Amino acid sequence: MAWSMKPIAVLLPWRRKPPHADELYGAIVARARLPVFYQGFGVPDTLEGRFVVLSLHLFAVLRRLKEGDASASSMAQDLADHFTADMETVLRELGVGDLAIPKKVRALAASGAALLQNYEEALGEGEDALATSIAYALPLDEAPAKLASARLTAYLMRVIRHLDAQPVADLCAGRLMLAEPCAEPALRDERT
Repeated sequence: MAWSMKPIAVLLPWRRKPPHADELYGAIVARARLPVFYQGFGVPDTLEGRFVVLSLHLFAVLRRLKEGDASASSMAQDLADHFTADMETVLRELGVGDLAIPKKVRALAASGAALLQNYEEALGEGEDALATSIAYALPLDEAPAKLASARLTAYLMRVIRHLDAQPVADLCAGRLMLAEPCAEPALRDERT
């Protein structure tokens, strides 16, 4: 029998991390890093642009996990915790001092939570509202933001439909199968 370095952990089963949370979060991050979002969809390849793309993928997965049981709820919480930890890592890499990190992480976490809530409310109002919400989040001027958000909205709706057809148990097992991100010809920049 292996001894845990955290003997009290046995007494706190509600604090145990879902076994496949790292895999699922890694799959979400890997998808958000695909060049097609920054080259074909018109999202700027900046910290802010990547934050929006990551938050869209996280939103879609969290939305699906909401429909699951306690293990899905635990997975959703762990994904949110990973997201917060990622923000802290990024701030450290940007050179933010140790004393400023907690305050900045709280602000970013609140901003991220507000963004996810905006997506949820906008989705309830329809695709046009969702496109407006995404455009507002993008670090672009109005016209390029509308074009990029139209592409992202079409993609996000495909992802949501795809996830709705996927069993929640697959997500809890760390398996993420998403619709492919390709910019549709109808949504390509009019100059091409």
